[in-house]
Amino acid sequence: MSDYYWDNQIDYLRNTRWLYYNDDYLEFLIHRVWKINEPVKIIDYGCGYGYLGLKLLPMLPEGSTYTGVDKGKDLINKAIELFTNLPYHTEFIVGDVEELNIDYKYDIAMCHAFLLHMDEPKSILKKMIQSVANNGKIICFEPHWIANMANFGFDGLAQSKVIHLGILQKLFEEDAKQSGKDGNVGMNVPILLSQLGIKNIDCRVSDRVNFLDQNMEKFNKERLYHSLREEGIGQAPGDYNETVDNLKKRGLAGEEAEKQYEAELLLSQQFGESSWLTYAPNMKISFGTVMR
Repeated sequence: MSDYYWDNQIDYLRNTRWLYYNDDYLEFLIHRVWKINEPVKIIDYGCGYGYLGLKLLPMLPEGSTYTGVDKGKDLINKAIELFTNLPYHTEFIVGDVEELNIDYKYDIAMCHAFLLHMDEPKSILKKMIQSVANNGKIICFEPHWIANMANFGFDGLAQSKVIHLGILQKLFEEDAKQSGKDGNVGMNVPILLSQLGIKNIDCRVSDRVNFLDQNMEKFNKERLYHSLREEGIGQAPGDYNETVDNLKKRGLAGEEAEKQYEAELLLSQQFGESSWLTYAPNMKISFGTVMR
């Protein structure tokens, strides 16, 4: 088993990424927003198993290329396996993005749910900018956790009982202070891009709303339910003392930690295959143009 955490999360990644976007919205971004009408050379920072390549290459002009970089050897091997029989020009590199230096080679530098794991996301954006030719694009798909947590609808269960937004906002902010890793980074990427000199900056939000409908076809219902559980919705919080102590170490006061534990426990008890639920991941898609 690999020592790199994300090498051991391939199934989780493949089972949950589909919750974030509808294909027609990605097509809209490519053709109507980014106006990509000619072949482009793309580099994907923290590519994982090549999710963005699998989604975007079929929609991009023929002749477009995709290069994925990730420090996970198993992730890169999975990407190579997935693309082996596909009609696209791809390259995959095992490497630490923080140590990578590429100059002006690509038309587009992308990342997906990657900057939130970085201690210094601004330094990664600098590397992304460095790798793009003049008039190329930077495109970042990144989460905004507190917006994510606000976007649930439960049948027969008050949201305020299971989602304490004030406590969660404090928890996310304290996590960012302690580790530098910010689950709300999606909302800050446009600011960082502007500070780094990127022009024509804009930001969109992912379109997909997942609806666990008890009247939907059985196979689709089961698939959606299990993907939502893997995404973390309704997972049991674990041992009370251990969980509360951990929450306090992360910055919550004792009463706040206890309330958060109780909320997670209640949701784990109430959310099941027979539930009705709506959930919008609310990923932020920020982009701009490199002008030197």
